[in-house]
Amino acid sequence: MSLKAFAESLPDYAKDIRLNLTSILSDELLGEERKNGLLLSCAHGSGYKPLVEAAEAEVEGKLSESQANAARGAAALMAMNNVYYRFVHLVANPEYGTMPAKLRMNFIASHGIAKEEFELFSLAISAMNGCGMCIDSHERVLLDHGVKSDVIQSAVRIAAVMKALATVHATL
Repeated sequence: MSLKAFAESLPDYAKDIRLNLTSILSDELLGEERKNGLLLSCAHGSGYKPLVEAAEAEVEGKLSESQANAARGAAALMAMNNVYYRFVHLVANPEYGTMPAKLRMNFIASHGIAKEEFELFSLAISAMNGCGMCIDSHERVLLDHGVKSDVIQSAVRIAAVMKALATVHATL
């Protein structure tokens, strides 16, 4: 099932989500590979299997295996990192910020795609997960790599719509 077909299964009260997905799918700002990588990473980041299956079908043949695995890997790492670093950011005791995380993150160095692509996937998922510390960190790297604010905003729009798709569909 395509993402558009997935969205069509939403009730009328979620029409805005359907319309926003249509807008995102037709948006040309990000380019097709980057957009497809974001769709896949955000679907995996949602943790909602029916959306993951729809996104996997949507991007099949449109991404290389290394791009698809990097998108999946960003979601996997952010599932862990966003919880840990959101805690460090929100807890009142500053001592935790001085302690090593002691979490394996080897994939960050071996994802096989351009750094700014992986950072964009990671930022989008961090936005979905509400980790301010991670959002700031990934945005800083993206800006340092010359990624423009409108590209960053578009990535977060994709995250917002994919999260909404998962949330509403899960209630049906």
